[in-house]
Amino acid sequence: MSPLRVSVLAYPGCFASEVFGVLDLLTMAGHVAAARGADGPSYETSVVSPRRRVFASGGTRVDVAAVRPADMLLVPGFALSPALDLDAVLAGLGPETAVLRAQAASGAAVVSICVGAFLLAEAGLLRDREATTSWLYADRFGRRYADVRLRPERLVVTDRGVTTTAAFSAMYDFALRLVRDHDGPGVARATARVALLDDARSTQSAYVDPALLPAVGSGFSLRVRRWLDQNLAVRYDLPALARAFGVSPRTMLRRFKGETGETPLTYLHTARVRRARLLLETTDRTVASVAAAVGYGDAGAFSTVFTRHTGRRPSAYRTAFRRCDDRGE
Repeated sequence: MSPLRVSVLAYPGCFASEVFGVLDLLTMAGHVAAARGADGPSYETSVVSPRRRVFASGGTRVDVAAVRPADMLLVPGFALSPALDLDAVLAGLGPETAVLRAQAASGAAVVSICVGAFLLAEAGLLRDREATTSWLYADRFGRRYADVRLRPERLVVTDRGVTTTAAFSAMYDFALRLVRDHDGPGVARATARVALLDDARSTQSAYVDPALLPAVGSGFSLRVRRWLDQNLAVRYDLPALARAFGVSPRTMLRRFKGETGETPLTYLHTARVRRARLLLETTDRTVASVAAAVGYGDAGAFSTVFTRHTGRRPSAYRTAFRRCDDRGE
């Protein structure tokens, strides 16, 4: 079987680690496959660009080859800071978006890593497709590209030959899936073990830090959310909540949803899960005790809500994210 031709599209300011991360893992997978008796190399990899020279993030020079036919073209992400002029950055990557359109038209599978999804969307490759990207920038992406069906909870999304991945380390989730499809589950599992990677992740929800997300809403909804945050353990009562703010229940729902896009109860569940995550990470309280502390009298109901929000059951979440406090105790 001919090796799979995988190219990475390097461009000014891209993350150098995302240029080489997938390629390095594929190299490891090739060694594992060879040790298991594979005939010949599994992958033929290259770093390409329509430019003669490319300097990645931090001024790192990346040696590139001319764009060539490939079975798969990967697009790394870049540093998307709040102060970045995104319009100017994307406008300056016209040669790269042209390459993406041409490669997709030739039948190559196109894959983005993290916010590389912005380049795919600029090239028109995500229109009317499902996609994902970093949870931190999902809201910004969704507002900019309303014609994309965004799935921000997903780690990897493939829709009709175009694949998008979540933030940074999700490139390894994608790479392991690629190895599983190309070399089989045995090689994928062994490669994951060698690289110390989790090959069973399915969602990025457990990694979302609401404190880093931009605030949504205006004065009214912010006051309501603050009240809910301070009364997590109180039984939800919409009429009582409305009375606390001098409005009718119907007005409460209309104004809150108009400003935030969700209901007060939906926000309350999110806030309760956020607090529960902290308690599971930093205390030895039982799951039932944590459930009660955040307003759930039924530990089973709490577990269902928690799993829906994070993709992990409370006990599994604690095992994965248990941490010491800042004093190391």
